[in-house]
Amino acid sequence: MTRTRNVIIAGTLVTLVGALGVGQHRLQQTAEAQAKGAVQAPRFEVDPMWPDPLPNHWVMGNTIGVGVDKNDHVYIIHRGGSLEPKEIYAAATPPAAECCLVAPPVIEFDANGKFVKAWGGPGQGYEWPESNHGITPDSKGNLFIGGNGGNDGHVLKFTRDGKFVKQFGFAYASAGSNDPWAFNKVAKISLDEAANEAYVADGYGNKRVAVIDMDTGKIKRYWGAYGKKPDDTNLGNYNPDAPLAQQFRNPVHCAEPSNDGNIYVCDRPNDRIQVFTKDGKFVKETQVAKNTRGDGSVWDIAFSKDPQQKYMYLADGANEKIYVFDRASLTILTSFGDGGRQPGQFYAVHSIATDSKGNLYTTETYRGQRLQKFVYKGLAPVTKQNQGTVWPTKTTTH
Repeated sequence: MTRTRNVIIAGTLVTLVGALGVGQHRLQQTAEAQAKGAVQAPRFEVDPMWPDPLPNHWVMGNTIGVGVDKNDHVYIIHRGGSLEPKEIYAAATPPAAECCLVAPPVIEFDANGKFVKAWGGPGQGYEWPESNHGITPDSKGNLFIGGNGGNDGHVLKFTRDGKFVKQFGFAYASAGSNDPWAFNKVAKISLDEAANEAYVADGYGNKRVAVIDMDTGKIKRYWGAYGKKPDDTNLGNYNPDAPLAQQFRNPVHCAEPSNDGNIYVCDRPNDRIQVFTKDGKFVKETQVAKNTRGDGSVWDIAFSKDPQQKYMYLADGANEKIYVFDRASLTILTSFGDGGRQPGQFYAVHSIATDSKGNLYTTETYRGQRLQKFVYKGLAPVTKQNQGTVWPTKTTTH
């Protein structure tokens, strides 16, 4: 009887183990099938060791723009005047401590994060902005810089080495949104080099997108929200419960051309992206985190580096995250980031750019004062609406 009972028990165990094996295999098959059918989106991890430290005890203030050139060199522009006295003791007269000093406004890093050069500020032949804002490299080795200070009505063009090339518009212009001769507090300049045109988010004083010739700076066309003639009437504070505003609010923060001929405009305080043709014909719009007040949710846009630019990335400096969109449908697939001081977190994430490998670069204004790199890790099934801080799963090298 004992022997028979043991045989029965052993047989039952074999059956259970077999059933568990079959069940596990089926679960694995189900998970794989679900993963194949799941929505895919680019995945990123922060590189906490990028970039290298700055030389000369230099520190950055409000870091207000980022751009990547054809060699994957990364350029940032910051505002040294935003630094507190205790951050720059070495600049006191006499020096109050060994550290620190204000870095020049424009800083260049190579693809590995090594410091290349720094320059910028007032000089002969041009008017440096009271409050620089945005930096955009072209393929010929030039950089376009805007300004949103009280008297900034112009755009500057330099070589990557800091040689002055051209000034478009002029300071103290006080231009209106329908003036064809100058700007009013430009947020950012984006380029369509094939057409030799630049799209100016004009911006903090005006409420328009202005299209200029990249060489002469001549304003060729402009438009307001929904492709209408812009109107400078003060709309008051944004109310998420009110009907959508028929004009942009200040600031109009970006105007990014895509490869397929559309222009994606950051209507920041209205929490919306509006899409236009190159001629300013309204195509469609979407709102993002529409209950965001104050600074708004739509700060800056960059696209994925595939020819179709399937994905769009949106920096949201109020909710402290990066949204990943399906560009064609304007559908949010996922997001990452959180408020905080640690790598991968944000305080006022302001600007965003991509390199040839699909990596993302972000800058932070206000007291954020930094540049971060998010390494592209390929496509992955979307499992979370908000991924939080995308800390590395293993050591990231650069």
